[in-house]
Amino acid sequence: MNTETFSANAAAENLTEEAVDALLRADAQQGDGPHPHLALFSSRAANIKQSAVRDVFEISMKPGLVSLAGGNPYLASLPLADLGRTASRIISETGLEALQYGGGQGTAELRQQICDVMAAEGLMDADPENVVVTAGSQSAQDVVAKVFCDPGDVVLIEDPTYVGALNTFEAYQVDVQPVPVDGDGLVPHLLQERITELRAAGRTIKLLYTIPNFNNPSGVLLSAGRRQQIVDICRAENILVVEDNPYGLLTFDGEVVPPLRAGNPDDVLYLGSFSKIFAPGLRIGWALVPAHLKQRFYLASEAVTLCPPTFNQMLISAYLRDYDWMGQIRTYRRLYRERCAALLDALAEYMPDGVQWTRPLGGFFVWLTLPGQVDTYPLLQPGIDAGVVFVPGAAFTATPGPSNTLRLAFSAVPPESLREGVRRLAPVLAAALAG
Repeated sequence: MNTETFSANAAAENLTEEAVDALLRADAQQGDGPHPHLALFSSRAANIKQSAVRDVFEISMKPGLVSLAGGNPYLASLPLADLGRTASRIISETGLEALQYGGGQGTAELRQQICDVMAAEGLMDADPENVVVTAGSQSAQDVVAKVFCDPGDVVLIEDPTYVGALNTFEAYQVDVQPVPVDGDGLVPHLLQERITELRAAGRTIKLLYTIPNFNNPSGVLLSAGRRQQIVDICRAENILVVEDNPYGLLTFDGEVVPPLRAGNPDDVLYLGSFSKIFAPGLRIGWALVPAHLKQRFYLASEAVTLCPPTFNQMLISAYLRDYDWMGQIRTYRRLYRERCAALLDALAEYMPDGVQWTRPLGGFFVWLTLPGQVDTYPLLQPGIDAGVVFVPGAAFTATPGPSNTLRLAFSAVPPESLREGVRRLAPVLAAALAG
């Protein structure tokens, strides 16, 4: 099949020109011309993208770089030797269960413990029967999109938002529509205006996806006074709220703001994860699903993963049962508070005039905004040349075009390295502003 034939076939499958070009380039590296299998891709395949954050992770492995890119928890503070002995004991004493298939909804013990974790997050009425254990909250987002969204449906998001959620929704050919935020998070009246505009255009709106606690990437905390307003707007418009809360316990002062799901069991589908409060490599998260929606969600999740990994669940259960996991949360709060303060101090010392940044009260991230129309994506390579890596803001928005923002992560970086990273980054930004 020649290039023209492949392009025509791909166009018939609704692949974008950019996707066709990418596929042709990839194929050209493997042979003399396009492979006929390329014509078999679904139209959905054109929407499956490599995450810009993952690209930057690959770059950040280069020796000598200070990486302010990765939102990784600081695992060195965990009792790793003790956990190793626990893992060994699980295998030696209950290996026939731990290494076998398990139930698709997750173990009964872990689902009950997840309810205890959510109680610490300010959600007191969770029923383990409505908890579905997933392969991280990323898997839960995929199930949400699959179960609720048809191609062309609208999902409302904060702008900016988590890049993994953007990639998931776009893969299901959903129309992701941004809603503005300010220093207090999602703005209720702007949410209502956006809904009204979309309804007037005849659009079908299914979901609002939100990270209200220490948003990834901005670090912003949705104010308590806005939370019920947002749920009330969505309830009146028959829009399901999908609340993603991986950072809620990682508040620097220990004061937990009740989730949107608290008091709204029928209107909010709540996502949680052990990736930030324990270990991301175990790939265990959960969804607390409204009771009237749980069975369909559970069946869709089971169809993807069959069952969440039993051994990983048992290790997490042992951690929650036998270790001072809340003490570890307090350790994380202290560590991340100190690192965030170090990053903010360095920004105040080194950043050129006109650069602004958020001042988070928890979580992993600080969000920088440059003045004017400076595009931060072309600054990635000069930053690498200077010895520092960040994530350009364009990765976190559905709005096309250049972005004058960037994300810095402080969670896994010692204070002295944070300071050095900002010192290296500041001249790169200053040069861009001067140009």
